[in-house]
Amino acid sequence: MVSLPFLSLVSLFFAHAYAQNTQKNDLIRILGPQGVNLVKLGVFPDASHPQSRFSKDQGHLQETLSQDEGGKTYDFRAQWFEQPLDHFAKHSGHSWHQRFWVNSRHYKPGTNAPVIVIDGGETSGEDRMPFLDTGIADILARSTGGIGVVLEHRYYGESIPVSNFSTDSLRWLNNAQAAADSANFMRNVKFDGIQEDITAPNTPWIYYGGSYAGARAAHMKILYPDLVYGAIASSAVTHATLEAWEYMNVIRDAADPKCSNHIVNAISSIDDIIQRGYFKRQLKGLFGLADLEHDEDFVSILETPLGFWQAQCWDPEFGSTGFDDFCKTLSAPFSRVMNAAEIEALPYGHEKRMVTIEQGFAVDIAVVNYARWIKRHVVSRCKTTVEQCFGTYDDSRYQETDLKQDWRLWLFQVCTEWGYFTTPPPDQKERSLVSRLLNLGYESKICKQAFPEGEHFKVPGLPNITVVNELGDFDIAADRLAIIDGEVDPWRPYTPHSQYYADDREDTILRPFKLIPDGVHHYDEWGYTNIFDEPPEIRKIHAEMIEFVREWLKDWKPPKANSTVAN
Repeated sequence: MVSLPFLSLVSLFFAHAYAQNTQKNDLIRILGPQGVNLVKLGVFPDASHPQSRFSKDQGHLQETLSQDEGGKTYDFRAQWFEQPLDHFAKHSGHSWHQRFWVNSRHYKPGTNAPVIVIDGGETSGEDRMPFLDTGIADILARSTGGIGVVLEHRYYGESIPVSNFSTDSLRWLNNAQAAADSANFMRNVKFDGIQEDITAPNTPWIYYGGSYAGARAAHMKILYPDLVYGAIASSAVTHATLEAWEYMNVIRDAADPKCSNHIVNAISSIDDIIQRGYFKRQLKGLFGLADLEHDEDFVSILETPLGFWQAQCWDPEFGSTGFDDFCKTLSAPFSRVMNAAEIEALPYGHEKRMVTIEQGFAVDIAVVNYARWIKRHVVSRCKTTVEQCFGTYDDSRYQETDLKQDWRLWLFQVCTEWGYFTTPPPDQKERSLVSRLLNLGYESKICKQAFPEGEHFKVPGLPNITVVNELGDFDIAADRLAIIDGEVDPWRPYTPHSQYYADDREDTILRPFKLIPDGVHHYDEWGYTNIFDEPPEIRKIHAEMIEFVREWLKDWKPPKANSTVAN
């Protein structure tokens, strides 16, 4: 087994929390209104936050995260930076405090060493701690004598500028405001214990992000080239879209063919039964959902296990085996008299694979096993009626706005600027992992349900994806902007490495363009203290990242004394 030098139990905790919070957001992205239901039911429950110790230090609230076992301290204190609520209003008097953490263990003063900042993205900054401790921020800081930073995104974690998450209160949660936060931070921040001026552009800042935060990293290089010396955009979804049908196609084509075929065939059979109408209630009953009124609600629940694909990670301590476990369930024999190998070898729908539910109604064993998985992992969490748990047509269920309703945050961004509503392929003949009963109308209706028109803001009928795509889309490029993606990442179709829409590019030191073999979602962000303990493809990408960042830094020159930076 690979050893993990210096990786504390606290790092493992935060990695676990990060994986679960990421799954929560992706559940909402993939399942729309049903995703909110499943998050509320705890299908991917939150990990408990570790104990925190707070102290006042020179008027600033600082937090030291500690682990319960052994009482060891996690050696990154939270620091706070004051931000305006609205960067673009001349007379906005409201301010708030943005949380950040600093890793200065490798810092070499007086060497023009860089600041490596990780964008917190659509989750609590606490969930990014593994990347600051042994991941990409630490790897690059160690190799350059620099400083690692995690900057929490406005509205997420503890960086909350408002008293509730109503439609009006969320109107400052957008790309432009978040980018202005980062720019203001880079221009003016002071790190505790560091006497040097490390602000941009007086110090080279390398901006890193993965997924949504990866798109932000690329955007920061375009919007603020005077401040962002270099940027690394990992799994960067620089293309926003309304219907994200390609997401499931990647999973379909990359998964084990037997498992993929089982899912495709099972979903096709389920669609046929529902559309014919005969035995529809019996089919739903097989899944424990006989009393679920709307067919769209039923088939949307069946997407749940597909969300585990993205949760895979090259480090088994941090990743999920949920998708592989689901595939094994689909292939399991229904009874002891069945020979698993023999059943698996038979084509879908073969008479020996059929299980009789009642007279005149039989389904393939893959459908039965699919139902067993849904009953065990999803329906079992429902303690009331299935309509109350999984129905999506009661608007009032989505209109709580207190600060505990953090599921509203990324959903608001989806509904206003990003999209990515999961639908089946537009070609009706194409094999689909998701039901043909699902469409854009069903997947996006949560936007109107959760965000009724406020006094000051109205969520658009469909997200304004132009504000994202006009920043470069698939063709986004700049000197010292690295594009890194995973070969089988379901988000790859919306990145500059899109196998559907983007042109290939030359991979150079000045404009790195790298694809990790068999990589899934921002695989380069995780890391070990000793990179030689990493798998070959991860060790290779980390070595290449160290190389191009070092080369970038050779060309850095401090700004001239008489130059000015626009505010």
